[in-house]
Amino acid sequence: MKVHEYQAKEMFAAYGLPVDKSIVCRSVEDAVKAYEQLDTQKVIVKAQVHTGGRGKAGGVKLANGEAELRRHAADILGMDIKGFTVDRVLVGQAVNIDKEYYVSYVIDRSSKAAILMLSREGGMDIEEVARTTPEKIHKFVIDPSIGVPDYLAREAAFTLFDDIALVRKAAPIFQKLYRLFVANDASLAEINPLVLTKEGEIMAIDAKMTFDDNALYRHPKTAALNEPTDEEKKEQSAKSKGFSYVHLGGDIGCMVNGAGLAMATMDMIKLYGGNPANFLDIGGSSNPTKVIEAMKLLLGDKNVKVVLINIFGGITRCDDVAKGLLEAFQQIKTEVPIVIRLTGTNEKEGRALLQGTHFHVAETMGDATQKAVALSK
Repeated sequence: MKVHEYQAKEMFAAYGLPVDKSIVCRSVEDAVKAYEQLDTQKVIVKAQVHTGGRGKAGGVKLANGEAELRRHAADILGMDIKGFTVDRVLVGQAVNIDKEYYVSYVIDRSSKAAILMLSREGGMDIEEVARTTPEKIHKFVIDPSIGVPDYLAREAAFTLFDDIALVRKAAPIFQKLYRLFVANDASLAEINPLVLTKEGEIMAIDAKMTFDDNALYRHPKTAALNEPTDEEKKEQSAKSKGFSYVHLGGDIGCMVNGAGLAMATMDMIKLYGGNPANFLDIGGSSNPTKVIEAMKLLLGDKNVKVVLINIFGGITRCDDVAKGLLEAFQQIKTEVPIVIRLTGTNEKEGRALLQGTHFHVAETMGDATQKAVALSK
């Protein structure tokens, strides 16, 4: 789960992290009132959406005076940034930036721990820095039994700053950010950029946090901030119906029983030159109602050109699955081609039931995938 920058900054402030003074606004008039409250000549106006690249998209502007603030707020509100419509902006005090740095805590699966990542290349896409100049990124694996003691915080700070006075200012920031990260079951706590001002202060002028969905029950206040996208709403709806669904953006809809088989199906589609539209594990049931709900989910995606149903009959018999599919498609009317592969217990009987129907029946996974890819083209 993601939160907006202004919400992350509120969390930062609660843990004593130095953030710039800013006010969230939902209209141009709100922005003007915020400008008066901040009582400063220059302010920054930032779009608040759940995506990066706001600056490149024109969603971050510096305003020098009320007239310029009005113009920027009006331009940014309602703007589309990577499919997200801006419905609020953050108006904050502009700071005199001398240098920019990158700091974050993230879960690292290889070390099975949190890692502290730092770089002197702040303000840039960290992924691009990692790709082109990985030596500029410093990583510290955090032992969960000791956290971030003073010596480690100072060692980390020395990777960013040469001045001992700045190291002493930065070290407590890393410790507070770690406490926030752990206490709130976050999967990411990022400051990009952490800035050194010309006055010699260190501040977090941006904030990004994501949280472990499985731990949200422990944090009702954080859970209340959730603003799911349309795709996330689909995933939540699917979960409530007993499916595991993830939207992927391709054009071949997948309905599979079993997570491992679903992953293998997506790999096969890519192998033969296609693009899976989703991950969808419907489990072992041949219940027609379940199939109907799954098909509604797949066909609700306008990009889907063909549906591939890949079923392995283990405990669930293939003839039962075929009967369930036939019953389900009596209620579903669609022009989208349906490719079905049935393998396992009573597979011949299952395929026999589907002969003479509008389904494209395949015996092997490779044959089914190739048919689906060809139909999608």
